[in-house]
Amino acid sequence: MNIENKTILITGANRGIGRVLVEEALRRGVKRVYAATRRPFAHSDGRVTPLSLDVTNSVQIQSAVEKVEALDLLINNAGVDHHDDLSDRGGIERHLAVNFFGTYGVSQAFLPIVAHSHGAIVNVLSLAALASVPFSPAYSISKAAAFSLTQSLRALWAGQGVKVHAVLAGPVDTDMTQYLDIPKASPESVARGILDGVEKGEEDIFPDPMSAPIGEGWRAGASKALERQFAAYVPQSVAEVA
Repeated sequence: MNIENKTILITGANRGIGRVLVEEALRRGVKRVYAATRRPFAHSDGRVTPLSLDVTNSVQIQSAVEKVEALDLLINNAGVDHHDDLSDRGGIERHLAVNFFGTYGVSQAFLPIVAHSHGAIVNVLSLAALASVPFSPAYSISKAAAFSLTQSLRALWAGQGVKVHAVLAGPVDTDMTQYLDIPKASPESVARGILDGVEKGEEDIFPDPMSAPIGEGWRAGASKALERQFAAYVPQSVAEVA
C-alpha cells in the first residue's frame, strides 16, 4: 500500500506514537486523516478530521463509523499501560478493555469500510506481546492477546482482501515510558518505521533498532511458520463471511 492519497484513521491520535503518525501520514501526502481521540483535538491541516472516540465505548465507535465515508487504512494505536503486579484482577481487565477489546471492537466496526477499499488494518502492539515484561505484566498480557487477535483476523479476513499488520516495537520515548531508564526509540522514527512497513507489505512490523534484529529471526522462525500453517486451515466459506 502506498500511503499517498489514501484515507486513514488513527486511534489515540493526540499523544505519543499516534500524534506523530498523524504528522508522518500528512508528510507522505495522505488525502485525509481521521484523528480519533477521547479528548477534544484540533489540527491546523485541513486534511485532518477530528473524531471523538473512546475505543471502549460501543456507541462512540458506531458514531465514528457513521462519520467515515471511506477508509483505506485503520491504525489501532490507542492503548494504556498502568503498572501492576497482577495482584488485582481489575488491573488486567482495564488493560484488556482498551488494548484487546478496544482493538477488536474498532476493527470489527470498520471492517466493511476497509474491506470495500481492499485496505489494511494496523494494530500497534509491543515486543511485550512476544515476551512479558515483569514491570508491567497486565500490559504484556493484553498485548499478547491483541497479537493473537491480529493473527486470527489476518487469516479470517484475507479472503475479503483486508491485510492485518502487527507492530511489535521496543521501548518508545513517550509519556507512557517516561519512568523507564532504558534506551528508547523516538516516536518519530517509530512512526516512519510503521508506515514504511505498511508500504512494504510487512505482516509483522518491527520499526525500531531494538525490535529490528528480533524481527529478522521472527520472520524466519518456527512461530511464524506455524502461523502460516494454521492460517491454511481457515475454510474458504468462513473467510468470505467472517
